[in-house]
Amino acid sequence: MRFALKVRQILSRARWLSPLLLLLLWEAGSRAGLIPERTLAAPSAVIGTMLELVRSGELPSNLLVSFGRAALGLFIGVVLGVVLGLVAGLSRSGEVAVDPLMQIKRTIPALALTPLFIVWFGIGETPKIALIAFATVFPVYLNLYSGIRSVDLRLLDAARSFGLSRLEQIWHVILPGALPSLLVGLRYALSVSILVLVVAEQINASAGLGFLINNARDFLRTDIIVVCLMVYALLGLGADWLVRTLESRALVWRPSIVEQ
Repeated sequence: MRFALKVRQILSRARWLSPLLLLLLWEAGSRAGLIPERTLAAPSAVIGTMLELVRSGELPSNLLVSFGRAALGLFIGVVLGVVLGLVAGLSRSGEVAVDPLMQIKRTIPALALTPLFIVWFGIGETPKIALIAFATVFPVYLNLYSGIRSVDLRLLDAARSFGLSRLEQIWHVILPGALPSLLVGLRYALSVSILVLVVAEQINASAGLGFLINNARDFLRTDIIVVCLMVYALLGLGADWLVRTLESRALVWRPSIVEQ
């Protein structure tokens, strides 16, 4: 037992070896002149730039703007996805009305709508938020719809035998059964929101991480570009951690096949 625990600890630490090796090779290549600064700044330069941006307040203020865009777009997309998933999943007529439209939406890349959204909403904040909302609707809808339709019919039969009404069946049986699928959709939607945010912030942004990247590109500041990309990555990792934490607390009743 102790041996297995030690092996797990060693493996968990070994996961950091390859990223650390990559950083060391990157730094060595930059110092040796193999990687020009205009092509890619060294890790040490990136860290120094990040500290400067944090001290000046430029990075936190722009990060707050980007976070607000992603959060608002994601909130709209998740609410719409949940509502549409419930409508299509809980009734045949709702499925006939909603699912064909959602399947059409699935075949349209969200980023392909960028020019149309600019025509409709201008170049302010609205098209950026609309793009994120549009992109995050389908993952939530599809997973919730699939989760509802995958609920064990025997559980519903048992609920009816206990005299539960349709509303009580939905609340006590269907929704808890579909919750794991909904959380999978939420995790995917979170990652999609960060990816779309990167592109959305290229639309005439006057603040945000995309604004910093555009300015850095004009002045060939690859160190600032890498800092912003790192922040985007950290946002994605933080969002995934948040959903995993929520999942571990909301699904404590679900048995797991993973060894503890």
